[in-house]
Amino acid sequence: MTLQDILGNFSLILFVLTVVTGIIWFLDKLYLAKKRRARADAVLAEFDARQAKLAGDGIKADNGGRAALQASLTRQPTWIEYSGSFFPVILLVFVLRSFLYEPFKIPSTSMLPTLEVGDLILVNKYIYGIRLPIINKKVIEIGNPQRGDVMVFKYPENPSLDYIKRVVGVPGDTVVYRDKHLIVNGKPVSYKPLSDYLDEESLNYFKHYTENLNGVNHGILINPRAPSYVPNPHDFPNRELCNYDADGFTCKVPAGQYFMMGDNRDNSLDSRYWGFVPDGNIVGKAFFIWMNLGSIGRIGSFQ
Repeated sequence: MTLQDILGNFSLILFVLTVVTGIIWFLDKLYLAKKRRARADAVLAEFDARQAKLAGDGIKADNGGRAALQASLTRQPTWIEYSGSFFPVILLVFVLRSFLYEPFKIPSTSMLPTLEVGDLILVNKYIYGIRLPIINKKVIEIGNPQRGDVMVFKYPENPSLDYIKRVVGVPGDTVVYRDKHLIVNGKPVSYKPLSDYLDEESLNYFKHYTENLNGVNHGILINPRAPSYVPNPHDFPNRELCNYDADGFTCKVPAGQYFMMGDNRDNSLDSRYWGFVPDGNIVGKAFFIWMNLGSIGRIGSFQ
């Protein structure tokens, strides 16, 4: 793992911070605080003895000095104080991001019209099973991705990158994309035409449809000027399970893997090009837009 990968892996950084601050917090509770207390007791005993001797000699004792000395001796060093303050907060954030929900920001137009650039989304981390952080190994089975789910996953060709696409094929499925229409396990997916969609970024109009995938109705965009074939698919694992031709492709999804496509069908680098997503790359299911600074009205759930 390179330094760039480590710096780009916020979960790893959070894990390290949690461990370091946790060790310091426990070390202080179990050992360092007791050591400071014992040293303070010894010094204060000497102080009290001196004060008693001075009082016996008729010299007035300085009781305020004892309180200041005690506070100084028992005060936590700055590095321990900060670690103890940050540890509960860092631990809470680490648990939430690792096992419950994680925020992501949409960086591209590949999921238009469902998700726009700048959408800040929440991803459910546990719906597909509890996974150990960092290594992403599933330890508790809860559920599996279903066709139609919008899923975040580690990009197979560079796992340091998070991608978001829609599940169109689950293990064992035969996915056919012919003349820009999906056929799954021999059943054509239904489409309902809508008014053309204006992409305000490119100022181009696209064909806009509602696609019904496994009962999930969602929008897709088609560029009629783009070719139906897949140009230059990569040499990915299980490439032999896919057949490409001038009208599209056919892929048989292997066990433990998933076939992903963007809703912006002619502007999405997805499984058509780089292949299947292994179960071990899954991050979670995207389900809610919690903010878009350019369009507050987009806040809400989506399919």
